[in-house]
Amino acid sequence: MSFEAGTMATLEVAREIAPNGYFLTDGEQDILLHYSEIVGKIKIGERVEVFLYHDTYDRMMATMNRPLLLKGQTAKLEVVDIHPRFGIFLEMGLGRNLLLPVRELPEKKELRPVVGDHVYVTMDTDKSGRLIAKTTREDELIRLCVHAPESWKNRWVDATVYKPLQMGTFVVCDAGVLGFGVIGLIPGGERPRALRQGETVKVRVTHVRPEDGRVNLSMKAAKEISRTDDAEVILQMMKDRPDGGIPYSDKTEADIIMSRFGFSKSAFKRALGKLLKEDLIELKENWTYLKKK
Repeated sequence: MSFEAGTMATLEVAREIAPNGYFLTDGEQDILLHYSEIVGKIKIGERVEVFLYHDTYDRMMATMNRPLLLKGQTAKLEVVDIHPRFGIFLEMGLGRNLLLPVRELPEKKELRPVVGDHVYVTMDTDKSGRLIAKTTREDELIRLCVHAPESWKNRWVDATVYKPLQMGTFVVCDAGVLGFGVIGLIPGGERPRALRQGETVKVRVTHVRPEDGRVNLSMKAAKEISRTDDAEVILQMMKDRPDGGIPYSDKTEADIIMSRFGFSKSAFKRALGKLLKEDLIELKENWTYLKKK
């Protein structure tokens, strides 16, 4: 077999080499298990389960300590250090840090995580086989999250930002022991400022979408909320545009709607219908515009 960083392997304890530790083997290759990486006691001939990684000298090493995630897995990790050129370093549960490269962070520096924030990442390897983190894609998060029950409406919950945008902030709401939580959106008008990736905030559930179990959220008290459904998201995006127009309509493809707004095309069309009924918007070809009063 070929040793791969980020994976677990069950290997035989082959021999002890003082003052370093034990060499483990799969019958073809050997790897060092340093004394400091041993949990409990081991002996020659025993088989032990270890996690594989590269040390600071680029050597493949083994540890009996288990990390918070393996290669290909997703976890919410704490930011413990920041390097302005390389990216941010995350606690991975081994006494050593996992790098989330700067290319994986928001372009605007004010939207990037700070020390103490928690970001959703997936463990991967770079071209040289060294462990790195990648920002978890939304389609991966969706598979790990659960649908919110209708009883969540008006409940205050903790939410962690995973995608900060101008038109709104996408978050994962804490759902206790149920999966990773619930996908939610804080429209731009329902937050006091732009929120950074990894930031945790208190939010109020204003709407539970029955078709996908996602929630719309607000950081305002109930009496401050004027519009709580998907229509607010669309309206806010148009308000943020200089000409009040957005290149989306009831003819836009469903996957584009989901990617841009975070809800289904049927929900988008219902929201457009509501805004049209309230005489707030008008449709021109494939664009939607704020109606000028």
